[in-house]
Amino acid sequence: MCGIVGYIGKREAAPILLNGLKRLEYRGYDSAGIAVVNGEMQVLKRKGSVSNLEEFMSGTVMIGATAGIAHTRWATHGSPSDRNAHPHMNVSGDIALIHNGIVENYTSLKKDLIGQGYAFTSETDSEVLVHLIDRIWKADPSLDLEGAVRQALRHVEGAYGLCIVSSREPDKIVVARKGSPLVIGIGEGEYFIASDAAPIVEHTNKVVYLSDGEMAVVTRNNYTVKTIENVEQEKRITELDFSLEKIEKGGYEHFMLKEIFEQPEVMRDVMRGRVRLDEGRIQLGGIEDYLDRLKQAKRIVICACGTSWHAGLIGEYLIEEFARIPVEVDYASEFRYRNPIVTSDDVVIVISQSGETADTLAALRLAKEKGAMVMGICNVVGSTIARETLCGMYTHAGPEVGVASTKAFTAQVIVLFMLAMALSKGRTISHDEIRLYLRDLADVPDKVARILEQNDAIKEIAAEFKDAKNALYLGRGFNFPVALEGALKLKEISYIHAEGYPAAEMKHGPIALIDEDMPVFFIATRDNTYTKIISNIEEVRSRKGRVIAIASEGDSEIGRLAEHVIYIPQASGPVMPLLTVIPMQLLAYHIATLRGCNVDRPRNLAKSVTVE
Repeated sequence: MCGIVGYIGKREAAPILLNGLKRLEYRGYDSAGIAVVNGEMQVLKRKGSVSNLEEFMSGTVMIGATAGIAHTRWATHGSPSDRNAHPHMNVSGDIALIHNGIVENYTSLKKDLIGQGYAFTSETDSEVLVHLIDRIWKADPSLDLEGAVRQALRHVEGAYGLCIVSSREPDKIVVARKGSPLVIGIGEGEYFIASDAAPIVEHTNKVVYLSDGEMAVVTRNNYTVKTIENVEQEKRITELDFSLEKIEKGGYEHFMLKEIFEQPEVMRDVMRGRVRLDEGRIQLGGIEDYLDRLKQAKRIVICACGTSWHAGLIGEYLIEEFARIPVEVDYASEFRYRNPIVTSDDVVIVISQSGETADTLAALRLAKEKGAMVMGICNVVGSTIARETLCGMYTHAGPEVGVASTKAFTAQVIVLFMLAMALSKGRTISHDEIRLYLRDLADVPDKVARILEQNDAIKEIAAEFKDAKNALYLGRGFNFPVALEGALKLKEISYIHAEGYPAAEMKHGPIALIDEDMPVFFIATRDNTYTKIISNIEEVRSRKGRVIAIASEGDSEIGRLAEHVIYIPQASGPVMPLLTVIPMQLLAYHIATLRGCNVDRPRNLAKSVTVE
């Protein structure tokens, strides 16, 4: 969840580390800190954003150091404060450590260390690690830093992404990974370490991803990767498929707005080479060799969290509608704790933008243990989900920096749509039907571009509801998950309480909340549930609720019922979620910005949830 960056080479380390933190701040912004080695250790850290650290650093001397580590924190153990910020140091000040993850047995380790005279200056679980390394190294001076870290990790339960430096061995950085991602960037006479590729891409496009249970020792001249058990590993070098331009705002005020507007292009990228309109078929190279097994599944279980879970719900509707295979959608965070019934006849699909979501990885591993075929859908090439699943598909959405997911959601839905088509071919729907649905899907990017042209009008609607305390989002059929996603977006970035429901369920409780101050967002496009939705709108109007409708172009009836209508192009029901979600994203964005909220860095949230 936190952001880790390290550098060792020929250049000044501090500016590279500070810039890296800025690129990683979406992973955590409770506090930030930096440590460089230049004869002795220099450590600076500050509560709050990276800009606070940058301001604090001006006027201090970190000149001449060509190796160091830095961290931006999302708090787990210990409140945001200067003293809880990373890096953490040992008592003598010659070891500095940064950590992403949770040390589950930190209480017993801390008690043991205190009993041996160690004093703790923070409330974090992470500080235990630096003192543990220190104790082991002092007890056996024949060890080097690598050896001390290796021995320490044998006592640790939990998850970690670690970077450690020491002024005793100033020409190396030791890193280790278990459950929390780390990547090494390979430059010319220099190396970069980070939680993800964002701070690396401006320096090199060649990276190595560490796997769970691996350590690396990085010097100015090379790197070696071994397991915690000290077995050397051969690692494949991956070339990054995105540029620095992709992680810049490109003239937009916020990353979130940029990523909303990128969706037509992203949608085309997701379909490129996969949707063969001329042939009326889908070509999915990542699962082609496994399609027969997928089609024979007795059941498909989709595991995901947050926005990816909502995409999974749409996937359930799509696969059951077209392929007629039973589908269940599980919260990954619950899957592993409820002793699920999973067999070798099942297929488990895990969905994660980052490919590193801790709960989703745990679900993946449990499904494999139970003998299921596990398939992955993720955005990040080389991520853990991509490496540990039998097969899968990349979404090709490009880097998503805004914490509230937008383009990743629509990319996931398109991938699931294509999967449903591929599973249906030759089984449940005709070739001509597939061709029609693919034509409808291929038209979506242009239709989304037309919806985005209404941005200014949607902002005006948002202005009327920026002071709302609560909101309801209602939809039916394929659009019910979009109602959930719309409510989540509003909650995430504007801090307005919102709930999504199937529209008919309003009568079973939520209708009690409706009054003249309650905005109710209806997805009321023309499909087989349209007349029912109109009835639901009438029920809200009779209780003085304020109705905002997402409706199909040409619908003259809806205008007399809703206070505001956002018209979108018509499409078939299965592709409609790709259109209806766009106004939801824009409404949430504008309501949040009008309230003065930081939409790219909403409070208490981080982009990639790599701790349970």
